[in-house]
Formats: sequence, structure tokens, C-alpha cells
Amino acid sequence: MGKLDGKVAIVSGSGRGIGAEIALKLAADGAAVVVNDLDEAPAKATVAAIEAAGGQAVSCVGSVTDEGFADRFVLTAVKSFGGLDIIVNNAGYTWDTVIQKMTDEQWDAILDVHLKAPFRILRAAQPVISAAVKQAKAAGEPVHGRKVVNISSIAGLGGNAGQANYAAAKAGITGLTKTLAKEWGRYNVTVNTVAFGLIKTRLTEAPADSDGTIEVQGREIKVGVNSDLLSTMERMIPLGRGGTPQDAAGAVYLMCIPESDYVSGQTLVCGGGFMI
Repeated sequence: MGKLDGKVAIVSGSGRGIGAEIALKLAADGAAVVVNDLDEAPAKATVAAIEAAGGQAVSCVGSVTDEGFADRFVLTAVKSFGGLDIIVNNAGYTWDTVIQKMTDEQWDAILDVHLKAPFRILRAAQPVISAAVKQAKAAGEPVHGRKVVNISSIAGLGGNAGQANYAAAKAGITGLTKTLAKEWGRYNVTVNTVAFGLIKTRLTEAPADSDGTIEVQGREIKVGVNSDLLSTMERMIPLGRGGTPQDAAGAVYLMCIPESDYVSGQTLVCGGGFMI
């Protein structure tokens, strides 16, 4: 028996990295998962890994910033598994530069993926959650707890040079989380944020002085952190290392299980003890 048996989860940006580990973690404890990625291949790979381990999953491919995506994402959960219990807003990337060099396109792209997309997904989910709660009450059944976990960063708590767009978006997620915790408490939904510190993924592991890039909807985005800076950052972490995607997934999992049913409107920092 898993703690998440019978639950249905949607996890954005779950074809790779942290998102994939979150999807695998939730599925391993019994949740049926809708996996999302920009690209079909990684989404299907995560679905295949979940199914190979005996879990249930389907894919919903596409950009979280596309018009109509949020409704399609939520509808995939309802049509495939009959409901929606866990929402993890994880999709995102960084596009850094100092403010005097930052273009409107850079600002808008990062705000869209990290703040507008979660807003749209939560807006699309509200009618589904509300209807399920009304149905349970009409049948005289208890309203079971549902979970929202919005992903943030320590950059959203303390800022970070070169990341005005990303830090602003992640700070905005805190406001969205606290508001939804108040609006959706009546539905027995907890809404929390997990703010990551240094987590080692493809976005941080590529050397900053290399040609490491990722393609996001036709844009070539440079990724990576200078190796000396990365070492310095790790030395500042009390646990002495950067986190792994599995570490990050574990923190999200804590906000999805019944033990956190009376925790809402909070920000959990997953940073190895690093303080802003």
C-alpha cells in the first residue's frame, strides 16, 4: 500500500531532471501521473520508466506557456485517471543577464513559464476540484485532501545577480501560493512552495565557459555555471554538496503525502542548510 494510492498527479516539466524524479517518486508511492515535457521523447521515457516499475502514467506533450495547454493538461488527468489530486508546477528554465542587458523578450519568457503558466494550470484545475468537492459533500462522503506544490528557488527569496526575471517570477510564486492556500482551504487543498537551492541538473552542470545550450521553442539558451563559482557555492552549503534531483523530488514528496495535510501556505527550502 502506497501513501498516494488512488491519487492522480500532474507534474509539469517532468520529462527530465528534477521533474522526472518527482514523477517517478509520486508514482512509486501509488499515484497515477500525467507527465509533461516540451518534447515527446523525454515525456515518453519517463512514462515508460514509471510503467516498467509497475506504476501508471500518460504523457501530455507541449509547452506550459501555450494557449490552451493548461486545460489540456488538466483534462488529460480527468480523462485518463478520473480526477485530479496533486498538482506540481515544476516546468521552467533560466535565461540570465544583468538588468541593463535584459530584453523584454527575456523578461516575458521567464515570467510566462514560471508564473503565468502555473497560474493558468491552477485556474484550469479549479472547476475540476470544486466539482469533486461538491459531489463528495452531496454524497455525504468526506472531502479528501488534495495538494498543490509550486516550485520556487532561493533566488525568489533573496534575489540573485543576473536573474531579475527569474527571481521576480519565483517571488511571485510565493504570493500565488499564499493566495491559493487561502482560497482553496475550503476545498481541503493544501498549497505550498518548495524553493530549491543548488540542485545539480543539466542547467547547472554544463561549464559556463563552454557552448552548452538548450533549445526552448526555437531559442538557444545558454546554460551552465562557472566551475569555480560552482565549487564556491557548494562550500557555502552546510551539507557540503549541491543537491541531486532525487533530493529535490524528496522535498516535493513531503508536501504531497498525508503527513503534510495540515501544512499550507508555506515555503520549504530544499538547500542543504544554506541560508539567504
